[in-house]
Amino acid sequence: MKDVRPTLLVLGSTFPRWAGDTEPRFVESLSYELADEFNVVVLAPHCCGAAREEVFSDNGRSIEVRRFRYCFDALETLAYDGGMLSRVRRNPLRLLLLPFFLLGMLMAVVRLQREFLFDAVHAHWIVPQGIVACALRAGWRRMPPVLVTSHGGDLYALRGRLLARLQRWVLGRADAVTVVSEAMRSYCEAKSIAPKNIAVQSMGVDLESKFTPGEGVAPRDGLVFVGRLVEKKGVSYLIEAVSILVRRNKDVKLNIVGDGPLRESLQAQARELKVDDRVAFAGSVLNEEVPDYLRAARISVMPSVVAASGDQEGLGLVAVEALGCGCAVVAFDLPAVRDTILHGKTGLMAEPENATDLADKIAMLLDDEALRQRLAESGRRHALDKFTWTAVGVNYTKIVAEMIEHARTVHR
Repeated sequence: MKDVRPTLLVLGSTFPRWAGDTEPRFVESLSYELADEFNVVVLAPHCCGAAREEVFSDNGRSIEVRRFRYCFDALETLAYDGGMLSRVRRNPLRLLLLPFFLLGMLMAVVRLQREFLFDAVHAHWIVPQGIVACALRAGWRRMPPVLVTSHGGDLYALRGRLLARLQRWVLGRADAVTVVSEAMRSYCEAKSIAPKNIAVQSMGVDLESKFTPGEGVAPRDGLVFVGRLVEKKGVSYLIEAVSILVRRNKDVKLNIVGDGPLRESLQAQARELKVDDRVAFAGSVLNEEVPDYLRAARISVMPSVVAASGDQEGLGLVAVEALGCGCAVVAFDLPAVRDTILHGKTGLMAEPENATDLADKIAMLLDDEALRQRLAESGRRHALDKFTWTAVGVNYTKIVAEMIEHARTVHR
């Protein structure tokens, strides 16, 4: 029987490349939710070792995945492994790949539109996916309506008058715009770079079968950090806080789960502060293993900061994952984090970039098990109310469906 569902093209540069990949999976997870109502095709950049075409399946739902080429295998290094901004900062010469990346994506979108006749496009990130989608929307009559979702780095870290104009142009051309936190909407409004009808809709977390309380890899003990080892994650403040707690004679251990360009400097910091026996670096782990590390910890710490480039968390779903696993959460008080952590209700907030205050908040939970349990339990209830993929999928499905209907009404 022919599939009569509307067709949806999803554009993203963060997507699993192969089975067991440690790339973030939120674009994939949302695509599965949208596949309940749409025939979904995902277009992502190719890289060495990834298939050009394949089908992903989950719980009876399937999405078709296509990957576009933009250079030789050895030079397709602009995306993945920390994201495009991070990779360009590590090697600025990679910026030379951007024109080929944009052209490769544009040509692939045109080919796919002719093949599938999409009813809508969902572009994750203003740059570069939003640029390509909105440029085609502006100049090609066959291009369907476009939803652009900003996740944070494409908003906060791209500074300067020219980039602000580019952001304003993309978001102004899009048929619908979402950001993942109230803080991002406020930022857009303050900078006058987005339409007034911008919607706030976070990504989700699998709180029903994956990030759930239970027995982890060890009895629940110590602290855990999960994330990329980059500046905006603020791990150096957490290591300093551990050294403060040790000097206060607290029996504390920290497990750092994740990898990144700052790993060696953070390991050196731990040695210099003489807490290298208290701080373990687990490195990158499979996405399926992350819940075990969270379940094994008493407290999950999210010391995110504003990087020198301006980059910062768009939302901070790691806190939601921790709450789902029964961890109490301590975080630095950033605007985007306030959507997930309510101080004194679902977690504790410390003064940003203040390792002493971070240590104080951690000590409160180490010393008061009843408080830790209360925050963990109320935090999980809060997460279930707002951040399940089922709820997020329903909201995004509604946004896309309304966008399609509006476009059809206009062209009648």
